[in-house]
Amino acid sequence: MRYKVSHKTRFRYAHPVAFARCNLRLQPVEWSGQIVHDHRLELSAGARIAWTRPIGYLGHVTRMVVDKPSREIVIESRFQIEVDRPTPEPRADDPTVAEIAALVRSSTDLGPEGPANYIYPSPSIPLDPEITAWCAEDLAPDRGIVEAGLALATRIHASFTYDGSATAVDTAPIEAFEKRHGVCQDFAQIMIAGLRGLGLPAAYVSGYLRTIPPPGKERLVGADATHAWVVIWCGAERGWIGFDPTNACLVGSDHIVTAMGRDYGDVAPIDGVFTGQDGQKIVVAVDVEPIG
Repeated sequence: MRYKVSHKTRFRYAHPVAFARCNLRLQPVEWSGQIVHDHRLELSAGARIAWTRPIGYLGHVTRMVVDKPSREIVIESRFQIEVDRPTPEPRADDPTVAEIAALVRSSTDLGPEGPANYIYPSPSIPLDPEITAWCAEDLAPDRGIVEAGLALATRIHASFTYDGSATAVDTAPIEAFEKRHGVCQDFAQIMIAGLRGLGLPAAYVSGYLRTIPPPGKERLVGADATHAWVVIWCGAERGWIGFDPTNACLVGSDHIVTAMGRDYGDVAPIDGVFTGQDGQKIVVAVDVEPIG
């Protein structure tokens, strides 16, 4: 499937902002099963790009600078991408949960995709014994890693309610876990906390998800949003496999990978600082359009 993706963010201020520095993590990575074409980053007048470099994990970060008084800042990322990624399935010969935990402890790969980078607590995902114990019910040591990961993603989907008003971007995993409400970021970080609590390599992925309108309804332009899910390292042969606890599924051609990191803080689409009076209003519009 080929997609055309637009991600537009508009910042509005009651008074002119004289200074701003933002990190933009909007350029999608080259990932197994996807090929990126013609990524463009367009900024409103008064904003400029200072540099672009790798994020340290898997992704790109661009520094945006605003040094002219502005009442509005518009950032738009546009690209086309081909995604040809068969949805994986559990196999009888998959390594077990115990085997993956042992293999990662002996890994010496410290590159962006090295599994040893993703077994420790991170700033936004501390380990918690309550979450670990709850997730361990699906992660028996002798169970195949792909089957176990899908079972955990499915139970999170069944046990938690999607609620955009229940949490914020800095909500801790244990708070969302106790509420049993949250959004894709919360579900992904709860799942990662449980996996890491058992010594399993799990990373946070930011990206986009193709949405299909109900029968008889037209696709709403700009109504999509960024999405988050989990990837688990499933051994040298199978590599990183994606699990989407928000939708209780394995990740295939409907998912577009932008970046992979330890948690949301590593891959947040936009963050930064500004100086000015009062606050800001943010409007985000994402459109993922299948084009053939």
